[in-house]
Amino acid sequence: MTAMSSLAGLAALNLFLSDVRDGLGPFLGVFLQQKQWSPGEIGLVMTIGGLAGMVATIPMGALVDSSRAKRTIVICGSAVVIAASMAILLAPHFAVVTLAQAVNGIAAAALGPAVAGITLGLVGAAGFDRQLGRNEAFNHAGNIIAAILAGVLGWWLGLPAVFALMAAMAVGSVLSVLSIRPGDIDHEAARGMARAAPGEERGAEGWRGLLSDRRLLTVAFTMGLFHLGNAAMLPLFGQGMVARGAGDPSTLTALTVVVAQATMIPMALMAARLAQSRGYRLVLLMALAALPVRGLIAAAATQWDIGLGLYPVQILDGVGAGLLGVATPGIVARILQGSGRFNAGLGLVMTAQGIGAALSTSLAGFIAQSAGYAAAFLVLGAVALVAALAYLLGGAPGGDAPAASGGASAIAPGARTKTAA
Repeated sequence: MTAMSSLAGLAALNLFLSDVRDGLGPFLGVFLQQKQWSPGEIGLVMTIGGLAGMVATIPMGALVDSSRAKRTIVICGSAVVIAASMAILLAPHFAVVTLAQAVNGIAAAALGPAVAGITLGLVGAAGFDRQLGRNEAFNHAGNIIAAILAGVLGWWLGLPAVFALMAAMAVGSVLSVLSIRPGDIDHEAARGMARAAPGEERGAEGWRGLLSDRRLLTVAFTMGLFHLGNAAMLPLFGQGMVARGAGDPSTLTALTVVVAQATMIPMALMAARLAQSRGYRLVLLMALAALPVRGLIAAAATQWDIGLGLYPVQILDGVGAGLLGVATPGIVARILQGSGRFNAGLGLVMTAQGIGAALSTSLAGFIAQSAGYAAAFLVLGAVALVAALAYLLGGAPGGDAPAASGGASAIAPGARTKTAA
């Protein structure tokens, strides 16, 4: 049985890594806007950096599958994110920010699968759904703590204090991952490899089988569309508040994060329970339904009272992101159980998410610049309707709930045909 100290270390890792994995997040747009960047320039630099980092997502997932040094991957990734963020602070020029965002994307491409792999390696397939809910709850709690501290420090010392906070959180994440005992991680389980019978040799599924899996491709396409509509909404809302002179930018940006993250905690725990009893189809459709409503409210808020719209907009952000934070790795784990390619498959889905998120900021920035913030929010919300349609037409994978026994074979019914890697 996995030592409780390792599970405690995993919880602390998710708490501290929350402020590191996403880099500066919504604070980057506000920081660059204070440096006289236009919405189009901010969106473009995020897109260029995101697309460059996205190229590394699948290789990083494959690296996590093959590596037994998953803790080291987390440590190196955290250090790289901090170094890149500091470069933005010291030299907020187009070339530097673009390069730094690309480096952040590459590091994030490794951090996501590494944490998921460590989790699966610690608890196994039977405990994965429940542990995903706990991971996400601690992750969102960490985001709340970081956002509150960032708001206070930003108001007191200015936005550069946010960078120092990220560095402190990175130190906490390194200490946390070191508290996870290496011997408690089952590296075969961590990559979704089925347990071999006595005398039987198993190899990871070939890349052709992975890339031709319709269920996995449907999930990847759906997640890409969701992030195309979702990724730019929070930074755009923060920029809209700054443009309207709605108050101190660092404090207001922090408030948007706190409201969303506080909602994500119960949503993540609920998603884990729904996945165990009903499967992931319902979880994903609920997340997709929240985005169009969020876009409508955000558009109305920019025309009437942007401060009043803050709470419903960010509560709905919490609903969507809280549910998908659990659903994304959970669906991939069920689809690829027994393949030995869990982290590579997760990397494929994250690549689609990265493409959507990178294009989202550019799309929203140019629409906001040419037609206003309200039009940008309406377009972003409408993308989720296309995502839901694509998911349903693709067969809506992830609907099967695991059997009550919780065995590994219950995670993804049906054997997979495996070939050598």
